Amino acid sequence: MQSSQSRLDAIVAKLRQQKFRITPQRVAILKIFLNSDEHPSVERVYEQVRIDFPTTSLATVYKTVNLLKEIDEILEIGFVDGRNRYDGNKPYPHPHLICMKCKTIMDPEVSSLDHLTAEVEQASGYRILSHQLEFFGICPACQKK
Repeated sequence: MQSSQSRLDAIVAKLRQQKFRITPQRVAILKIFLNSDEHPSVERVYEQVRIDFPTTSLATVYKTVNLLKEIDEILEIGFVDGRNRYDGNKPYPHPHLICMKCKTIMDPEVSSLDHLTAEVEQASGYRILSHQLEFFGICPACQKK
C-alpha cells in the first residue's frame, strides 16, 4: 500500500492535471482523510480542518469531498440516517464491518471478493463495475459492555 505522503502527492498531481485548484484547505482536508484510522464524516473532517483553518466553511469541506469522490480518491459509505462516512485509505470496493451500537467502521482483511463478483455476474448477466459490501453487527468492545 502507498504511504500517505506518496498518495497525497499523487492525488495533488491528479487534481492539477485536471485543472483543479490546490488550496491549503483542500490539502488539509485530503490529509485528514489519508491519515485517519477511522472513516470520518464530513462534520468530523470539518471539526479537524477548522483547527488550522478556522475560516473554512462546511460547504468547502462538502465540495472537496464531492470532488474527491468524483475522481475516485475517497469511498463513501452510505447510512440510512444520511450521516455518511468516508474511507480515504482504501478508495476502492472492499467490505466494511459496522458496529450497530457505537458506529465504528472497520476494514476486515479478506483474501478476495473476486469469486463473489464473478458469481454475481454469471448468475445475473450484469457486468459488475463496482460494489459495496457492509456487514452490520456488534463490535467486541460493545459486546463487553
